[in-house]
Amino acid sequence: MTKPILKIANCSGFYGDRFSALREQVEGGEIDILCGDYLAELTMVILRRQMERDASAGYCKTFVQQVEPLLAQCLERGIKIVVNAGGLNPHGCAAAVRAAAARRGLDIKIAIVDGDDVLSRVQGGEFLSDMEQKPLCANVYLGARGIARGLAAGADMVITGRVVDSALVLGPAAWRFGWRWDDWDRLAAGVVAGHLLECGPQVTGGNYALADEIRDFRHMGFPIAEMSEAGDFIVTKHPNTGGAVTAGTVIAQALYEIGAPAYATPDVTACFDTFTVADLGDDRVRVAGCLGLPPPDTLKLSLHVEAGWRNAIEIAISPGDGQRKVATVKQLFWQALGGRDAFLEIDEQEFDGGRGGVLLRLAARAASQEAVGRRFSNAAVELALASIAGLTFTAPPAEAKPCYATQPVAIPRSAIKTRLMLPDGTVEELAFD
Repeated sequence: MTKPILKIANCSGFYGDRFSALREQVEGGEIDILCGDYLAELTMVILRRQMERDASAGYCKTFVQQVEPLLAQCLERGIKIVVNAGGLNPHGCAAAVRAAAARRGLDIKIAIVDGDDVLSRVQGGEFLSDMEQKPLCANVYLGARGIARGLAAGADMVITGRVVDSALVLGPAAWRFGWRWDDWDRLAAGVVAGHLLECGPQVTGGNYALADEIRDFRHMGFPIAEMSEAGDFIVTKHPNTGGAVTAGTVIAQALYEIGAPAYATPDVTACFDTFTVADLGDDRVRVAGCLGLPPPDTLKLSLHVEAGWRNAIEIAISPGDGQRKVATVKQLFWQALGGRDAFLEIDEQEFDGGRGGVLLRLAARAASQEAVGRRFSNAAVELALASIAGLTFTAPPAEAKPCYATQPVAIPRSAIKTRLMLPDGTVEELAFD
């Protein structure tokens, strides 16, 4: 018999989030699904660079370390795990989890969702034949169907590559409640729940502008969505954890990275101007009335290309006629480097240094490493004894670092299929119909 409420717990908002969160969510109380979002745009580039050094890499290795000690407990309690920690190599991630399970005498059924990595197709001229630069990564944002199908096939864990973040919640909900893929309102509710959970403790008070409303920032609890078959849900967290779940924190996260109210995903367009938020107290907020529309005819393809090199230096300027001193330092610094036009991009920021002083941060991006390497640092250091009085540096000069640009592109849905490997090794392809 299907349980009336599905408890979906998030344990990660990004690659590098609190390591202990996975254990805390499993051991903190009753949950049915454990999901984790590990991928951001920069993460994909980091994983690609790892694969260039080691072809077996390319996934989020900390996930394997996090989950190994909890595998037995999750299997015993029937907690399903859904993560995008597969990154650019979900099969490698799955192999590492299987090895971890074997070390503990466990057998785990894993489904793998991929088909998002289209780098070879883009490099071959498909989708964008006029690109000046060959991208480092080219990944399509897949939807939730592969996740739901993997769980329906009996998977204890579903590991994906690049999927939309909300799919990690929508997939389990659609599977458990048997939602149709044209039931736009329920699918939209799953997207909203996924969007609220995807950034971890950001919905339980983290990064919340009204910080005075958060009673306890110590060891903030990660969020849980208690989803109903009808699509309404409650956002909460385990008892005796830090942070707070209020109407304010939920609304703040709902608006995070949202442009138009019509929030398009591969599965549904969720209308973020339709649902209501009600504070029930005791860290429980009810979200209801989500409405949805059909998805667009396109999918998002995210490209990552090299964008040159960057460097920055921070200068502390003593009190007394601070703005004149700042103007002098800027003029001398950029003049020594051939002027502002010598760079692709520059950035100047001024901060309060206390007691009337100023912290001046000067940064630049250039096509070559040399332009923002030692030459850049030297131009600042050489001002130490030959410019204004009271100039110091907050840190030693740094080396130039590579930087990358992300380019989103819309491509036809018909060009992509989700590839799914079921726990028994069977491979299926799911079209975006």
